Amino acid sequence: MLNKFRKTYITPIEKERSFDILNNFKLITEPFILRRVKSDKNVIEDLPDKMTNDIYCNLTAEQSSLYQEVLNSTMEEVEANEGMKRKGLVLKLINSLKQICNHPSHFTKTNKAKINDSGKMEVLINMIENIIESDEKVLIFTQYVKMGEIMKELIEEKFNTEVLFLHGSLSRMKRDELIDKFQNNSQNKIFILSLKAGGTGLNLTAATNVIHYDLWWNPAVENQATDRAYRIGQDENVMVYRFITKGTFEEQINTMIHDKEELANITVGTGEKFITEMNIRELKELLDLRMN
Repeated sequence: MLNKFRKTYITPIEKERSFDILNNFKLITEPFILRRVKSDKNVIEDLPDKMTNDIYCNLTAEQSSLYQEVLNSTMEEVEANEGMKRKGLVLKLINSLKQICNHPSHFTKTNKAKINDSGKMEVLINMIENIIESDEKVLIFTQYVKMGEIMKELIEEKFNTEVLFLHGSLSRMKRDELIDKFQNNSQNKIFILSLKAGGTGLNLTAATNVIHYDLWWNPAVENQATDRAYRIGQDENVMVYRFITKGTFEEQINTMIHDKEELANITVGTGEKFITEMNIRELKELLDLRMN
């Protein structure tokens, strides 16, 4: 069934750019799909603009060395195994590389992190400095509680200001307290949120900036998080920044997502291939470090 769907719709739409097939697909699926698209001004006329920017960050020398070391050692294990154990090793590798791209201390679990140890962190600090100088507020999303803790510590140390941090371990009372401080206290300009805890159900329209420090690679999840700021009640333009480390698998996957954007925009899910099912050649092509 999947092969037939791919042959009938995916290939003609993505590779051949057949508008006849695309329109036919829309006609068939339209009765079954109900979507409220914020970009459609006929649906929500009151919202301002949302501008999304991909921000490319360089790895530091330490990050590059660690990335290559972990990639080489784990790929040997992947090649030597199969089935569920192989899939588990691939997921573990992806998770490790994401942590290295975030900050070396995120992966190594060392106690003292430094700003200049991570290219992403250096970009983040520069961006926050500009946001504070403009008297604006920002939401910073990460998938990892540990990375949230690292960011909170480094930002507070750098700017001598309180950084709010929402994660799944907080009580409902504490969560409501943080939301109220961010929305109503002019001094609280920076709000870090773990993606799972802060991805839905929050109204944080005090923010006019949204930063995705590490990407989920699911446009729907990413948009849900962004919509904490870009929702009814927002009266300012919202700037969205997606951090991507250059030369790494983050850049490769981001390209894959953009390449499949046409199909993703007309279906509920996304069409990207599961990384755990890639063969060794495909994995190496995706994960290899590409130095300039």
